[in-house]
Amino acid sequence: MDNLFKELGVALKALSNAKTVEEKVSHSQVIKNLSESLGIFLELANPILDEDLED
Repeated sequence: MDNLFKELGVALKALSNAKTVEEKVSHSQVIKNLSESLGIFLELANPILDEDLED
């Protein structure tokens, strides 16, 4: 999970430095995919984390 967050940070920085529309679209797609992956992981981890908080 930490690697996904690191990659997301790298992709966001690359997007901010992108000059052409093609570069921006490419980096935006990477950011979208990483964000969706993190969302899926967090949704799966949520029930487990909720159980830990209840104990």
